[in-house]
Amino acid sequence: MSKEKTVFVSGNFNVLHPGHLRLLRFAKECGHLLIVGVNSDRVSGSSAHVSEDLRMEGVKSNSWVDRAILIDDSASDVVNKLKPDFVVKGKEHQNRFNPEEKILESYGGKLLFSSGETTFSSLELLHKEFSNSTYKDISLPSEYMSRHSISNEKLRMLIKKFSSLKVCVIGDLIIDEYITCEPLGMSQEDPTIVVTPIDTTRFIGGAGIVASHASGLGSQVEFVTILGRDEAGVYAEDALKEAGVKAHCIVDESRPSTIKQRFRSKGKSLLRVSHLHQNAIDTVLQEKVFRIVESIIKETHLLVFSDFNYGCLPQNLVNRLKTLAKTHNVMLAADSQSSSQIGDISRFLDFDLLTPTEREARISVKNNEDGLVILAEKLKNQSLASNIFLKIGEEGLLVYSGTESSGYHTDRIFALNSAPRDVAGAGDSLLISGSLTLACGGSIWEAAVIGSLAAAIQVSRVGNTQLKSKELLQEVI
Repeated sequence: MSKEKTVFVSGNFNVLHPGHLRLLRFAKECGHLLIVGVNSDRVSGSSAHVSEDLRMEGVKSNSWVDRAILIDDSASDVVNKLKPDFVVKGKEHQNRFNPEEKILESYGGKLLFSSGETTFSSLELLHKEFSNSTYKDISLPSEYMSRHSISNEKLRMLIKKFSSLKVCVIGDLIIDEYITCEPLGMSQEDPTIVVTPIDTTRFIGGAGIVASHASGLGSQVEFVTILGRDEAGVYAEDALKEAGVKAHCIVDESRPSTIKQRFRSKGKSLLRVSHLHQNAIDTVLQEKVFRIVESIIKETHLLVFSDFNYGCLPQNLVNRLKTLAKTHNVMLAADSQSSSQIGDISRFLDFDLLTPTEREARISVKNNEDGLVILAEKLKNQSLASNIFLKIGEEGLLVYSGTESSGYHTDRIFALNSAPRDVAGAGDSLLISGSLTLACGGSIWEAAVIGSLAAAIQVSRVGNTQLKSKELLQEVI
């Protein structure tokens, strides 16, 4: 097996400007391990405009840097000690004397000169795309709220009550990877678009983001899921901990952690690739899931099933958990997302809230012809659900509620964000926010408003980012 190549770069790094980022990216592409030396305050002298601690912190925060070291000797001495395979310097050094060159020649190392390719503008746009959110295109459904006598003050009160709830989320965890690419052009061999990846950003998705949202909205959250024994699983556990979620991650040696990759360029998705297994977990793992939930159910107010049909929630396990929850008067909510004909939301029988898309509802009741209200009615009768949020994409949400004795009631909320940036995650936001509203005493109509508002906030940014209660509160002032 070939030895991993080590690359070394050094400098003052007062501020990581675009030139530094291009250089570091080029250096990282030259080998496997990138070591960056930051000149100490003594070595830098008057060239150090920022303290060495802050300069080190800035370099360490860069995703291309594997290791940062403080240099208190000459760069040549450090090269002699580290013996990297490559030393990378900016092109401005190419026609100057470079003392590292002889040292590198003595053991077969190489000195490379490059200022990096001009992809920083794309990266800068990427980082803005992920970090920026705009709420200017969000508006509350005033006519709907008037019909149901819903005030902003009541919505604020309900959102603040989220912090009094203890929630358990169960389901398939997904890691979403956004791979930003620089377009190179069209292949000369066949009509294929050619790109090169320049950056990768990860988010917790699937049932994991549902749990993360619940925590960000103020609730105490326990999360039960299945992971593979791999690096992606380690990332997921760390990310969940950072999100304030108490995660019970059960390892299945037979499957990888689920990863969904989105290749993007210039703000558009080019391709999606999924790495997953869809077979059901075995009975031993099912029993582990059940025992964990059983140990916390007495303190739980809301049990949420976030099902992507990847095997985490076999029917027998769902049935046992439902019986357990009902024995302890715990509210039940579920979403079952279907990327193909697989999946049946009605298998979550006798739940308080189901949140399918129109397509998922039609798959469940095997009906492609009836209108939305009839579709919701048939799903309600088949699933025995108390309430249904039928998601109809950019057209918003159909609310279907009631009983045969009291009468069925329907209403609709149009999409609250008129200019969505990334619709991924809207359903997860709706599921947890609507469920929390019901669990703290809100009506189904109030739950629909808060759930729709959460979805509108989520689609205002790219990537599955944790919702915060303050985001909801600032929209219902």
